[in-house]
Amino acid sequence: MVSYLLRRLLFALMVAVGAVVVMFCLLRLTGDPTTMMVDTMATLEQVEEVRRANGFDRPIYVQLGIYLAKVVRGDFGDSFRYGRPAFGLVAERLPATMELATFSLVLALLVAVPAGVISATRRNSVEDQAVMVAALFGQTMPSFWLGIMLIMIFSVHLHWFPTGGRGTLLHIILPAVTLAAFSAARIARLVRSALLDVMGMDYIRTARGKGLSEKVVINRHGLRNAAIPVLTMIGLQLGYLLAGSVITETVFAWPGLGRLMVQSITNRDYPVIQAAVFMMALVVAGINIAVDMVYAYIDPRIRYS
Repeated sequence: MVSYLLRRLLFALMVAVGAVVVMFCLLRLTGDPTTMMVDTMATLEQVEEVRRANGFDRPIYVQLGIYLAKVVRGDFGDSFRYGRPAFGLVAERLPATMELATFSLVLALLVAVPAGVISATRRNSVEDQAVMVAALFGQTMPSFWLGIMLIMIFSVHLHWFPTGGRGTLLHIILPAVTLAAFSAARIARLVRSALLDVMGMDYIRTARGKGLSEKVVINRHGLRNAAIPVLTMIGLQLGYLLAGSVITETVFAWPGLGRLMVQSITNRDYPVIQAAVFMMALVVAGINIAVDMVYAYIDPRIRYS
């Protein structure tokens, strides 16, 4: 188990570095950030001096080599806009994004798991059809549209919630609902599908033959054996929630990592974007490792060597 965990951690680090390399190359294709770093009235000589000072006049492979050498030492450079270490800015914004993503995932599970169970145990009923229609809408609605509609209804007209920002519990409800809608729909559909697959198994019929109540059969035998694909989806959805926060945080002015990335892309603040991508890649890889570890707890037949 320890050797497996160490290999996965090493692989996660390699994935994060690979993501930074890809982003580094893509950013260099978007244009020269020097124009965003100098005054609009700067002369060509001043622009060229700034370009040389930041190494933007060198070949891209030279810039990449110098940057990776700094990354190995934990130096992601200073933000062009804020003049502060980029990784420090990212670390400051990450807790807000994790808070929103975690709250959204909990909300999605509270809705999706009971809905999926009801849909599976009452197949082809009115409840089943209602859950599937709701899941269809949840998966097809653009998150930015849903967020704007929630603001218009519950903030502007009803005055129940703030229009944006972060502070109290009321501030997180609307962005969490917006972010959780898609995940809840996908998880509910998967819970239904996985539960339908296991409810026809022999051990389910045996449990019923022993006189166990339907609730015990579903919770102890059905859901536990249907948990592996659902757990995989939960891990994937948490990664989606972190990525989807870019749009949701912008709509609700949530001061998280996603909003910082949007601002940095607009300003061509390369160091912040690259540090944010590295952090996101590490978090998603860590989530995948945690999901793998939980597999062995849910199913004792799974062993890692």
